Amino acid sequence: MLAVTEINYIRYEANQKGDSYADIGRRMKIDARTVSKYANQEEFKSRKKQTRRSPVMDPVKPIIEKWINEDLKKKKKELKAYVEEAALPLESIPGTAQVDFGEAPFIYQSKVIDLPYLVMSFPYSNTFYFQVFPSENTECLLEGLQRMFHYMGGVPHTIRFDNLSPAVKKIGAKGERELTNTFERFVLHYGFKYEFCNPGKGNEKGHVEAMVKYVRNNFLLPECTILDLDHFNETLWTLAKEDRSRIHYDKGILQTQLHSEDKDEWLIPPVKSYDCVRHETLTADKYGMVSVDNKLYSTSPRFARQKVNVHITYNSVVILNDHNEVIVRHNRLYGIKRKSMIWQPYLDLLSRRPRAIKYSSLYEQFPPVWTEYLNRCTEHEQKEALQLLGKLLKNNDFELLNQALELAMGHGHPKADHIKHCFYSIIQGNNSYQTIKPTMKVPIVPAATRGLSHYDSLMETGDRIK
Repeated sequence: MLAVTEINYIRYEANQKGDSYADIGRRMKIDARTVSKYANQEEFKSRKKQTRRSPVMDPVKPIIEKWINEDLKKKKKELKAYVEEAALPLESIPGTAQVDFGEAPFIYQSKVIDLPYLVMSFPYSNTFYFQVFPSENTECLLEGLQRMFHYMGGVPHTIRFDNLSPAVKKIGAKGERELTNTFERFVLHYGFKYEFCNPGKGNEKGHVEAMVKYVRNNFLLPECTILDLDHFNETLWTLAKEDRSRIHYDKGILQTQLHSEDKDEWLIPPVKSYDCVRHETLTADKYGMVSVDNKLYSTSPRFARQKVNVHITYNSVVILNDHNEVIVRHNRLYGIKRKSMIWQPYLDLLSRRPRAIKYSSLYEQFPPVWTEYLNRCTEHEQKEALQLLGKLLKNNDFELLNQALELAMGHGHPKADHIKHCFYSIIQGNNSYQTIKPTMKVPIVPAATRGLSHYDSLMETGDRIK
């Protein structure tokens, strides 16, 4: 596989300058079919490096690698010089863009919280797009860029960024950037040229910084109320479009017209969207939990202390086994919440093996009232209680079940049936625990006559016969 710099060069020459595959191949001394492969490739997946022993090559590998690295350094310098020579100045050039995050307050669930918003501005037309996200992480950055590309129907041929940590892993002593793997593959997929500001030189992306303030002051203040973030973001496309109906501050032309000139210079986006997913292989702890960005997500007790595959997007964390079969899906956590539990895999196993020593510590993951109750139960009671939880627990919400258990425990150590009765009493709006009493109508029975008086009529009849 070619180096990233060489792939970038091929895609730039073929897709932006329009050079033929044969000409590029001759310059790079590679086959035209290889050039065609990388110029048209839509997916750039990271591959795990395989290590194989080679008795013949291993002793001389260090020497050969040194020669190759020296050659590559020379070639990279030549390619870098060529690309820099062909680079266009960013400011006021149609088809270019700048990108940065801002932050604004929002009202969510009756609380005011600060959320980041991603802005893409176009210096030539003084226009923009923006989207709100729960974080400034890599997945949110790429999700935002991709949404904009596909909504726009084009990709700016050059985009300037600040040294965002989701894109830049490291800045070298001479200013060279080491990109994150995910961002590098994203760039290859969409084919745009990236530029980064020099450290401490935020003025080099002055247009987007001004636009971040403009968006905040004109569209996000006072605080907007968010009920559903995806729905809220859909409304922002219209706001950006309506804002173009202004005269450009310097050119005296409608910004709508200038935006059309921007659009004429954009690259055509690939038909297939980029899969904005971070892939990791993680080892679950003794509870079957994995840690992603300092947040805990459940898998299944069967995977305790085992490796699982984790697919991470801006709004989801999906746990898969070795065969890439989904174990559980979580909503990605942001803010102060630290743990996401999907209980069904745990309840299924525990209801069958409630006293299994290997999994008994999992009781500690239950809400405290249930942990206390289960630890006092017999094995049979535990099994019945866990089966009840499996039937009644919906959307991993223990709130009603906690209330039901506390209500039932007010009358001693309850059985599963008593907890179930309290649960449905709460649902029906009756929070009182009452013993069920049978109600039936007893028919009225005449009073019984005791003694021998009921024989008197017979005696009287006997007297008449005589």
